[in-house]
Amino acid sequence: MTGASGGIGRALSEHLVAQGLSVFGLDLVEDPDPPAGVRSLPLDVTAPGDVERAAAAVYELASGPVDLVCCAGIVEDDVAAEDMSIAQFDAVMAVNLRGVFLSCQAFGRRLLAGSGGSIVNIASMSGNQVVNYPQRQSAYNASKAAVTALTKSLAVEWGPRGVRVNAVSPGYVDTPLLALKKHQFDQWKPGIVLARFAGTSEIARAVAFLLGSDSSYCCGTELVVDGGYSLR
Repeated sequence: MTGASGGIGRALSEHLVAQGLSVFGLDLVEDPDPPAGVRSLPLDVTAPGDVERAAAAVYELASGPVDLVCCAGIVEDDVAAEDMSIAQFDAVMAVNLRGVFLSCQAFGRRLLAGSGGSIVNIASMSGNQVVNYPQRQSAYNASKAAVTALTKSLAVEWGPRGVRVNAVSPGYVDTPLLALKKHQFDQWKPGIVLARFAGTSEIARAVAFLLGSDSSYCCGTELVVDGGYSLR
């Protein structure tokens, strides 16, 4: 799993371990205190060679079938589109889109050459469902829309060959990163039908569903988990 040290990634790692799975937590910096049962490995998802080395390392260490979750992601800090530098735009795209493509490509080659498997990409309701307000995050929104499109494209290419590719699109999730935007909570919550933010464990369960056999007929599915925010 890429982005394993973040709020959603860490919760998902713990959830999958609790289900008896072995988890390889891939993140930019090796986690000095990973959850019990998680093997932490460093990975820069924007670097092709690094992604290839990480995939090879996971396959060498894994004792059974391998699946992939692409959870690494960043967002620009409320930058107006007309003021955004190309460096800021490229940085978001590099992690959120290029990183997902490179990870899917490196692991996908191995899944296709073996007995198949499952890939789940973390997109966002901000991709195809809504445009967040009042924060300005055009690069993030565009990158997550692209992740959804990439997921569907890979599903069509790889599904007939035994590799299912799906996406989870979370809404507002109660993480330390979200807490930095506490001053905007009163503007977001009235739009959430369930009147609360998601817990990280709720997103983890959605991802686990798409990874496992209970979702065996899901191919190119975007599972929106936003508490009804996109319905308003």
